[in-house]
Amino acid sequence: MQNEYMYQLLEKMKDGDQQAFHAVYDATYQDVYRTVSFLVDHQQDREDVMNEIYMQMWLSLANYDTNRPFHFWLHGLVIRQVQRFRVKSWRRFRIFERIRAFTREESYWDQHPALDGTDQMISQSIRKLTDKQRAVIIFRFFHDYTLEEIATLLDIPLGTVKSRYHAGLQALRKYLWNLPSERMEKINDY
Repeated sequence: MQNEYMYQLLEKMKDGDQQAFHAVYDATYQDVYRTVSFLVDHQQDREDVMNEIYMQMWLSLANYDTNRPFHFWLHGLVIRQVQRFRVKSWRRFRIFERIRAFTREESYWDQHPALDGTDQMISQSIRKLTDKQRAVIIFRFFHDYTLEEIATLLDIPLGTVKSRYHAGLQALRKYLWNLPSERMEKINDY
C-alpha cells in the first residue's frame, strides 16, 4: 500500500506537481536525514547534502525504474550525493590548507532527533568506523538491506561489501567491549 501511494506521488511529480514532491519529501525526510547523519559529520554539511539529494531526486525522476523499490533508488541517490560531497570537501580541504583539520565544531551528532531510540554509545562507536565501513553497517542494520543489495547500491563487488561489513563489525565489537553482556547479545543478534 505504501509503495503504491509513493508510485502515484512519483507519477504526479513527473508531471510537475509540487504538492506531490512535498508529500514525498515529508514521507522520506527522517529516514534520509538519519542515514546522512551517520555518513556526514557536520550539521551544515548534512543540510547541504540533503538539499542536493532532493534536488537530484526531482531532476532524475525520469530515470527512475518503477520495477525497482523506491527506497532502494532513493538510498542510491543518498550514496551518490554523499560521495560527491566528500570529493568536494576534499578539494576544499586541500585548497584552504587544511583549515578544517584544525577547527572542530561542537558535535551535533548525539543531540539530533534523527537518533531517537539509538543508544548513544553505539552511535559514537559507529562514528569511529571508516566512511566505507560505516556506509555498509548503516545500510545493513538501519535499512535491512542484504549484502548483495548493498553491493548493488554502492556499485562495488560483493566481496568488498563482505570485507567492509566484517571489518566494521570487528571494530564495533572492539569499541563496545565494555557493554553489559545482555546489550552485546542484542548487538550480536544482527
